[in-house]
Amino acid sequence: MLRANFHTHTYLCHHASGTVDDYCREAVASGISILGFTDHCPIPDGRWSSVRMAMSDLDLYLQAIQQARLDYPQLTILAALECEYIPEFADFQRKHFSAEYGFDYLAGAAHSYWYQGEFKGIYGQVLDAPQLQAYADYLIDTMQSGLYAFVAHPDLFAMALWDWNAAAEACAHAILKQAAACRMPLEINAYGLRKPKKEYAEGLRNMYPMLEFWRLAAEYGIEVLAGSDAHRPEDVWGNTDACVEIADRFGLKVINDVFLQRIQSTRLTQTQICKS
Repeated sequence: MLRANFHTHTYLCHHASGTVDDYCREAVASGISILGFTDHCPIPDGRWSSVRMAMSDLDLYLQAIQQARLDYPQLTILAALECEYIPEFADFQRKHFSAEYGFDYLAGAAHSYWYQGEFKGIYGQVLDAPQLQAYADYLIDTMQSGLYAFVAHPDLFAMALWDWNAAAEACAHAILKQAAACRMPLEINAYGLRKPKKEYAEGLRNMYPMLEFWRLAAEYGIEVLAGSDAHRPEDVWGNTDACVEIADRFGLKVINDVFLQRIQSTRLTQTQICKS
C-alpha cells in the first residue's frame, strides 16, 4: 500500500510538537509518499484556543508548508485543517479556508458536540443515551454541511463509554448510515492506539478505535482512511499499519491510495451528494 498520511499536527495547535520540516524529515525516513497537514483550525471567536491554531498563525502555517514543498520534492505535501462544524461559521470555513486560503481539504471532527444549547466536550465523562444521540446528530450535521473531505475518528465517542450498549450501537448506526448516504470516508485513527489503555466494563481496552464500531461499518460499505493523527514527528506513521489491519479484519476498503486523486478531481460536492 502506498504510504499516505492525511492527518498530521504541528506545534501550532498547542498540544503537539514539531514543525512542518520535522514531520517531513520523518516522513521521508518512514517511506511516506503523501503527507497531509491538518492542524486544528482557528475559530473566529477564539473558542478552544488552548488546543488549536490561532488565526494569526495561518499564514505562518501555509508558508512552512510551501517551503517544505520546495525542500522535499520527493513528498506530495498537502495543506489542510481539522475542523469542528459550527453552523454560524460554516460560510467562514467555506470562503476563508477553502476559497481564500485554498486549503487542499478540510477534515471534520467532533471532540465536542451540541447538547442542550451548548457545546459539550466528550472528555472526562460517561455519555448516556441522550448524549450519544446528540453526538450522532452533531456528526450527521457535520457530514451534511458539505465542508469536509472525511471525518476523523468518528468513533471517538467510545472513549466516553463505560460499556458498548444499545445506545452506543444506535449512535454508531446513525453515524454510519449518514456516512454511507454522503459517501463520506471515515478515518480509523491510530492516535488512540498510542494512548494508554483505560479500564472499562470489559477490562482494559483502547479508548479508540472501537472494534464494535468498525464491525458495524462493514454493513454499510464504508470506505476508510487509515490516519496516524501524528502529534509528534516520530509518530508520522505510528500505528497506521494496525489501522489497516482493523480495516482488513472487517473487510473495509482503505482508500489512502486514491484519496489524493479524489480531492483533486472534479466531482460533486459533498453537499450535493448528501442532498441527492
